[in-house]
Amino acid sequence: GKVRSRKSESVLEEVRGLVKEGYREFVLTGIHISSYGLDFEEKNPKKYLSELIQTLDRLEGVERIRIGSFEPMILTEDFVAEIASCKTMCPHFHISLQSGCDATLKRMNRRYTTQEYMEKVELLRKYFPGCAITTDVIVGFPGETEEEFGQTKAFLEQVNFFEMHIFKYSRRRGTKADSMPEQIPEDIKTRRSNVLLELEKKQSAEFRNTFIGKTVEVLLEEQKMVGEADYWIGHTAEYVKIAVPSGAYSKNMLLRVSVREFLQEDILLGDSAV
Repeated sequence: GKVRSRKSESVLEEVRGLVKEGYREFVLTGIHISSYGLDFEEKNPKKYLSELIQTLDRLEGVERIRIGSFEPMILTEDFVAEIASCKTMCPHFHISLQSGCDATLKRMNRRYTTQEYMEKVELLRKYFPGCAITTDVIVGFPGETEEEFGQTKAFLEQVNFFEMHIFKYSRRRGTKADSMPEQIPEDIKTRRSNVLLELEKKQSAEFRNTFIGKTVEVLLEEQKMVGEADYWIGHTAEYVKIAVPSGAYSKNMLLRVSVREFLQEDILLGDSAV
């Protein structure tokens, strides 16, 4: 059906209740966040989403605000500047891409180009230096040639994401793409997917490596065994997973951590800096 946006008063009421229960980080999410408020009086998602974030930022007890996913075109300079003024806004942004080739994006009916996408990335990095940017990529969309796949890979290398979710195109009956000619064989989709998964692994390790030697704030989320040792594990504002040896800590505690090395491929290890 049509877009249905939750009233800001309802969101604020829930957040206030969760703050009382000890929650400190809040993720704004939905089917299509960038359409928030299209069904309100002014039909202006940038205005309504920015106002909601700024209001949440002022609530006592809210330590972090994270956004589920952005469509590129909502990221104007005014909008990014407004959310950058919020002290609790996490420097972690998931921006849908799907392909790094303009011809493929056009067949997908995406309403942006790779140049426009890069402009949005640069805008975020201007206002949130060192921010984590993640995305989704589909390989093997109908008609994707080797040249187009090569353009996608080159664009992903240019952007240099923190994490990428790589998907192989899957036909769905009744969609326009299902009836398109030049469907890509499964073995080619698998090969292309493996290439991008290796790239994702490399870029992710490089981004995590920039945290070694730094002191960061980690929101502790769970206590668990890794190998034969017990750790508290949580995330930085950039959504980098950090572990500290178990101590007198508790869930939902914000802890300053001095990061020293990799514990696992996707987890860094540090010590309390308090």
